[in-house]
Amino acid sequence: MEVKIGVQYAPREIVLESGQSADEVESAVAAALAGTSQLLSLTDEKGRKILVPSDKIAYIEIGEQAVRRVGFGTL
Repeated sequence: MEVKIGVQYAPREIVLESGQSADEVESAVAAALAGTSQLLSLTDEKGRKILVPSDKIAYIEIGEQAVRRVGFGTL
């Protein structure tokens, strides 16, 4: 699943492919924004951990996993 994180005072957003479900990502974001944790911690498909301070989060976009298309034609 694709997750985009907008961070305050950063010119670019953080984009990652996560193996977590949408509900797991949403609960982690809700916990970070509620103040129960100071960091939003997500793990991407390669096992790397992304940590974002919860007070610097501007927005989170949770989307479906992008399907990689091969070729020149559109279907």
